[in-house]
Amino acid sequence: MILNLLRAFWGVFFIFWTAFNTALVDVVGSEQQIPLSVVKLWASAFGGEIKSIAAKYSGSQLLQKKYKEYEKDVSIEEIDGLQLVKKLAKSMEEMFHKKSEAVRRLVEAAEDAHLKHEFDADLQYEYFNAVLINERDEEGNFLELGKEFILMPNDHFNNLPVNISLSDVQVPTNMYNKDPAIVNGVFWSESLNKVFVDNFDRDPSLIWQYFGSAKGFFRQYPGIKWEPDENGVIAFDCRNRKWYIQAATSPKDVVILVDVSGSMKGLRLTIAKQTVSSILDTLGDDDFFNIIAYNEELHYVEPCLNGTLVQADRANKEHFREHLNKLFAKGIGMLDIALNEAFNILSDFNHTGQGSICSQAIMLITDGAVDTYDTIFAKYNWPDRKVRMFTYLIGREAAFADNLKWMACANKGFFTQISTLADVQENVMEYLHVLSRPKVIDQEHDVVWTEAYIDSTLPQAQKLADDQGLVLMTTVAMPVFSKQNETRSKGILLGVVGTDVPVKELLKAIPKYKLGIHGYAFAITNNGYILTHPELRPLYEEGKKRRKPNYSSVDLSEVEWEDRDDVLRNAMVNRKTGKFSMEVKKTVDKGKRVLVMTNDYYYTDIRGTPFSLGVALSRGHGKYFFRGNVTIEEGLHDLEHPDVSLADEWSYCNTDVHPEHHQMAQLDAIKLYLTGKEPLLQCDKELIQEVLFDAVVSAPIEAYWTSLALNKSENSDKGVEVAFLGTRTGLSRINLFVGPEQLTNQDFLTAEDKENIFNADHFPLWYRRAAEQIPGSFVYSIPFSTETANKSNVVTASTAIQLLDDRKSPVVAAVGIQMKLEFFQRKFWTASRQCPSLDGRCSISCDDEAINCYLIDNNGFILVSEDYRQTGNFFGEIEGAVMNKLLTMGSFKRFLVEFNLCSWWHSDLTAKAQRLKQTLEPCDTEYPAFVSERTIKETTGNIACDDCFKSFVIQQIPSSNLFMVVVDNECNCESILPITMEPIEIRYNESLKCERLKSQKIRRRPESCHGFHPEENARECGGVLGLSAKPTLVLLPLLLAIFSR
Repeated sequence: MILNLLRAFWGVFFIFWTAFNTALVDVVGSEQQIPLSVVKLWASAFGGEIKSIAAKYSGSQLLQKKYKEYEKDVSIEEIDGLQLVKKLAKSMEEMFHKKSEAVRRLVEAAEDAHLKHEFDADLQYEYFNAVLINERDEEGNFLELGKEFILMPNDHFNNLPVNISLSDVQVPTNMYNKDPAIVNGVFWSESLNKVFVDNFDRDPSLIWQYFGSAKGFFRQYPGIKWEPDENGVIAFDCRNRKWYIQAATSPKDVVILVDVSGSMKGLRLTIAKQTVSSILDTLGDDDFFNIIAYNEELHYVEPCLNGTLVQADRANKEHFREHLNKLFAKGIGMLDIALNEAFNILSDFNHTGQGSICSQAIMLITDGAVDTYDTIFAKYNWPDRKVRMFTYLIGREAAFADNLKWMACANKGFFTQISTLADVQENVMEYLHVLSRPKVIDQEHDVVWTEAYIDSTLPQAQKLADDQGLVLMTTVAMPVFSKQNETRSKGILLGVVGTDVPVKELLKAIPKYKLGIHGYAFAITNNGYILTHPELRPLYEEGKKRRKPNYSSVDLSEVEWEDRDDVLRNAMVNRKTGKFSMEVKKTVDKGKRVLVMTNDYYYTDIRGTPFSLGVALSRGHGKYFFRGNVTIEEGLHDLEHPDVSLADEWSYCNTDVHPEHHQMAQLDAIKLYLTGKEPLLQCDKELIQEVLFDAVVSAPIEAYWTSLALNKSENSDKGVEVAFLGTRTGLSRINLFVGPEQLTNQDFLTAEDKENIFNADHFPLWYRRAAEQIPGSFVYSIPFSTETANKSNVVTASTAIQLLDDRKSPVVAAVGIQMKLEFFQRKFWTASRQCPSLDGRCSISCDDEAINCYLIDNNGFILVSEDYRQTGNFFGEIEGAVMNKLLTMGSFKRFLVEFNLCSWWHSDLTAKAQRLKQTLEPCDTEYPAFVSERTIKETTGNIACDDCFKSFVIQQIPSSNLFMVVVDNECNCESILPITMEPIEIRYNESLKCERLKSQKIRRRPESCHGFHPEENARECGGVLGLSAKPTLVLLPLLLAIFSR
């Protein structure tokens, strides 16, 4: 009986056991069980192995120990941000003053030379024409105006062939080289050669100096050869460059009226549009404008800007240019309606206090006027005539010319006739001379400074673009006036002199070592536009650089975009001194990674300029500085090591002052300075003292690396290729464990790899990222290439060295290694084959087809995958469902880094024929970036898919920024879309576009305004003689002119 009971029991048990196992198989089939303990073992094994390799070959523990030994001999101090920014502003003020004085000497020399010169219509003078120099005819003789002009490569001018003894002259293609006005101007301005050379001797940091004549020619020093484009044209005209316009005129509010009546059809309308475009070229950031087309009705070119004016920044001007193409001619021209509207706009806008609050003008572009509309002018503009009237007669007919001449002359303006497209440029320029009259009569030589820009039309810029990239610069300029007594009331502007100051020259005044690893300095103009900022650089799209045209008119809010309320921007525009703090997200590694930190901003004004200076210091280690102390003898001894180098773009010693120092490397300059062999060298004593300290402390690592390299049993497979070290003073040491020709990444730590070396405005990428890791841990990454097809095959590992063990400790150095990706991946796969069981049998393995194993970094990029092609890709693109779950669970955070720069990416070409057509729309572009949550060490999860559950495990690799992710491969989650890093362009509807166009940021007007002068001779108006308008109509304004002067 007992036996029967047992049989029955076992029978029932067997049935239950079978059913249970069947159910278990079903569950496992729908949800792969991944044991956390096994993944944890793999992660621990790999983490221990790879940290051991990184620490051993980098020498991190040795270096940390050496700095600890000096801990008692160093002093740590908190950086006083306000004191620092004031000191930097003073240094920049002195530098800017030197440039201004050089320009002032040119002004005095030019005005004196013109005063002594008598115009000679028959003057024959062989000058050095920049296009024709060194050109010969078929017989081998020099061309006329093309004499021999010696050109030699000069390192100060980027090794371009120049003549540092003489200037030469460029004349626009549409002008006659031997026009008497040009020949006379070139002749008297020859006297500037001596001042150019003298200025360069006084301040060897000066680069290009020049005189832009009101007649159109451009004298440039040092002399350089100009080459026409493929069409034989040189489009450059100095008179429509920003520096010329700013120096020649005062800020202005302008309403442009364009006749679009039926008589303007065809070529006339084409010429009219080109005239408007040329006028826009002459408007700058301190000017305001609007464009109204008229026939029997008014048509605002941008309807949303009805009844107001907008700032003439690049974006607004390009926006209006696009809308000009939509104009077409029909109907009857009702000029009276347009004039009433223009005067009302100028009056209303002036009362808002938003505009220039200086000069005002109406530009009328038409093929004729049937009346003089004196009642309108009497109502709005007489007797003060505060609004100037500039009239442009389009076409060859002159039936209604007299009325247009009368309007211009009666309202302190200028009349000109434009018959062909070739006439446009020269005729538009005439209005600038009229607007400059009050400034000339006042003899006010206002110094003007431009914001940062790139003038890609200059020959030196074109020649540098191919091999070095275009040079960002600012220009200081001053107007040159005629001092001859008989011309005083005419207010004749002779031209503008200027000199360029490269932005990198400004950066030399900024001691990067004082600003910390993430700190930086920046400067903006009175309009809030950037003069210098480390983020003012190319962005990357599909492996190609995108450059904002000219980089000009980039507002501070476009790079410090977290300051949503413009608190920092507006305080700096208003020249305040103070402090501001905010959390920021800084993109690094070609925009693919983001560092989240809190910055403290300190700001003040730079006196004598329109600029304000700011300094950003990151909270924590970025606010502290330490001083070490060693003897000069010790430091010099350790600087002699062949593996030591210093940051090329940092200014340890000023080697620009004396020509004999120009070629000198910073390291050599320091040695000469310390030994007293070059007493004329000016050096940063404090920085050099810290360099000596770092050289002494880091010296033992060279012997350590050498011993590793000599040990044949070590690194036998040559997986580790390079060890490197950098300190807070820009000192670097590099050791190769393989021959130079065997390096997998030949560009690493060279000038070709800008992000990974010390630059004027940032520390190396591996240094910056290591500083944000937990002390003692390594940060690993695969370097990104801008070429999409070129997958990286190396891994970089680095760690920071801190002086103390708390957050207030400065990061004194960073060390690291670069190893082969194949070597790194092999270590990972070896670790992932370990088993926790004693018998060595594994319940799960990365070799199983049921799971996929990945190694990703803290930004979600794949370092190891079973599919090698996925290396370097973003994890969300491969495993969208898992990445989505990690974001939902908070294991990763998604940030949107904003750039207000979309649709602006084309070159700045002056010639309208060369202008690239591209629609400009106001929009924001957001670039996604991902960062792991530091507190999460391990996570498991299940994802509900269409007909199954997908499980995964994510486990942090100890002492690193890496995570091992094991994913169930049997459950397909195709319904959940991939998560990509594609930029998100936010388009705006028409009402929002309009609001953005209307919104005007706070700006500060230039301090000087020369809108009018009682002695101005308004009869110089382009056609006062020969007027045939009714005598009564002529008499009224002439009488008014007499009484109002």
